[in-house]
Amino acid sequence: MFAYEFWQPLRFSLEVAFISVIIVSFFGIFFARLLYNKKFKGKMLLETFLMMPIVLPPTVIGFLLIYFFGRNSPIGALIEGFFQHSIMFTPWAAIIASTTVAFPLMYQSVKLGFQSVDKDIEDAAKVDGGSRGKVFLLVSLPLTLPAIISGLIMSFARALGEFGATLMFAGNIPGKTQTAPTAIYVAMESGNMRLAWSFVLSMVLISFLMLLLSNVIQKKP
Repeated sequence: MFAYEFWQPLRFSLEVAFISVIIVSFFGIFFARLLYNKKFKGKMLLETFLMMPIVLPPTVIGFLLIYFFGRNSPIGALIEGFFQHSIMFTPWAAIIASTTVAFPLMYQSVKLGFQSVDKDIEDAAKVDGGSRGKVFLLVSLPLTLPAIISGLIMSFARALGEFGATLMFAGNIPGKTQTAPTAIYVAMESGNMRLAWSFVLSMVLISFLMLLLSNVIQKKP
């Protein structure tokens, strides 16, 4: 029984974090490249909006997710009409919550990576006949790879530790939407300190290894 109570939420948290990282990697690279070296009216407002989840309280994020994806919203009604089920209190709700809070870390890391690329190298590749797409795929992206990997690691760690928005939007259903952070809360409330410590030590170890790996990558020449 202890093994199931421990492994199921931890495994679910890892699965949610992994899927979230795949999503934020795509959107993080897309928006970072889209806004890279571009100047237009409202750019600062757009970038501020993209970074908002990193400073908003988790309860605010959870409230907004419920507002936009709940049954009374147009998006929520569309999803429920298509899938015959609300997205709230499902594994996908946990993925959306984790993706939302992890995105700014990926975006910021990749944006800084693109800014560090020597523009002369990109210009030289264009002079040699490289199209805009080829220069991005064969020159800019490889040079930004350390920043992308660092962003993936930090996003994974953030998604893994998400609690507040997940609890509000996905709930805490054992065997379905219970993550390791919410399981820690329940274990403490019920006085099961052995289980709580097992989760805490596991999360500390994983987070430490993620940060260590990120530091190692950033320090590579």
